[in-house]
Amino acid sequence: MRSLYLRIYVTVVAVLALFALVSGWVVQQHLDEQRVLAEAGARERLEAWSELLQRSLPPADAPPEVQAAALSDWSQRLRVPMALDDATGQRIGATDSFLRRQAERPDMAARLRSMTLDDGRVLWVARPWAPRGSPGSRTPEPHPPWLLPRGWSDGLGLALLLVVLFLAVAAGAWPVVRGLTRRLEALKQGVEAFGAGALHQRVAEAGRDEVAALGASFNRAAARIEALLHSHQTLLANASHELRSPLARLKMALAMLDGAVPAQQAALKQEIQTNIAELDALVEEVLLTSRLDAAPALEVREPVALLALAVEEAARLGAVARGQDLLVPGDERLLRRAVRNLLENARRYGGSEVEVSVAARPVAGAGQRLVELRVCDRGPGVPEAYRERIFEAFVRLPGHAEREGGVGLGLSLVRQIAQRHGGSVRCEPRPGGGSCFVLDLPAA
Repeated sequence: MRSLYLRIYVTVVAVLALFALVSGWVVQQHLDEQRVLAEAGARERLEAWSELLQRSLPPADAPPEVQAAALSDWSQRLRVPMALDDATGQRIGATDSFLRRQAERPDMAARLRSMTLDDGRVLWVARPWAPRGSPGSRTPEPHPPWLLPRGWSDGLGLALLLVVLFLAVAAGAWPVVRGLTRRLEALKQGVEAFGAGALHQRVAEAGRDEVAALGASFNRAAARIEALLHSHQTLLANASHELRSPLARLKMALAMLDGAVPAQQAALKQEIQTNIAELDALVEEVLLTSRLDAAPALEVREPVALLALAVEEAARLGAVARGQDLLVPGDERLLRRAVRNLLENARRYGGSEVEVSVAARPVAGAGQRLVELRVCDRGPGVPEAYRERIFEAFVRLPGHAEREGGVGLGLSLVRQIAQRHGGSVRCEPRPGGGSCFVLDLPAA
């Protein structure tokens, strides 16, 4: 049986059937025990009444009218239908309730109990022992609380009742089980469609149970995979385009190298080295971007002294870093790369006047503070329309690529690193001319 809903349904029905059988057996045992106790009590009462009536009824040689009157008197006292036969089996007398029962109930003989007195007379008593009412009342016998028609035996009635309950619960369980498994089937179809290449495929998240949580988890994973594949496709397309320029320049330089004079050979070798360095930087940036896309969570998180890190990187470019000695939690290698990219970007496009500062900035209403690293230059500045776009991969200001070079991934990596650390980066105009790139990171 391969269908999940059938397995669940059969399991529910099997457990229900087992429960019904066990419950029926327990109830039947209880009924049998109560029946035995009732029979024992009836025998004890018959024995007690036999002894009582033996002493209280007139003797056997008394006139039948006297015996019948005494029998009627004791029947009213005990509230039990009675009849009395002599030793030869001739009827001496019977109460009105006994005669009425005998006329109304064809199975009266099966409900009689006999008591033989010492003188040979036989006293007949009808069950149940007493109607609940006045003498001679026609109150029916007590009926077992099974809501079953009269005349059914206890075992048959109980069995039929359990069968009816079993069928009712089994019929009610079917839509519940089918509704649950239908949602699982929809989830399965969504997963199969996604696996077949429909990356936009999502599943329903209705409800608050485990199936809804599973659907929400699948949707989050699907969105992440779709974004990751789209990012990789875009990165691959852009990287392929960026590789063409240095490769074309390399081919041209190598073709001219053999026939060039010594002075030209030196210039061509320098051009080859520059193009190789550009290719190496592009490959490194692409690999780091791919790793950051594939691992959204940080692998290393430890306190990093941001000012000391900024001082080291600024010294490499002849800049000066100053500010507060503050710690941020994160990966030192990635943070160093982000600071280095900001400094190299400022040096490439903003000239020699580069300033770096580190300071704490409280966040209003959040109960926390950020560490703000600012890298400012005196370059031509970034137009307002590009202050957000320059953080996208392979986006550069018009004309800058031809004059200053670069592969267009530096600022994109800075944003990725900032987001992995729970921070952000933005570009602001600098008073007096130039730009400031602000890296905000949570404080340790």
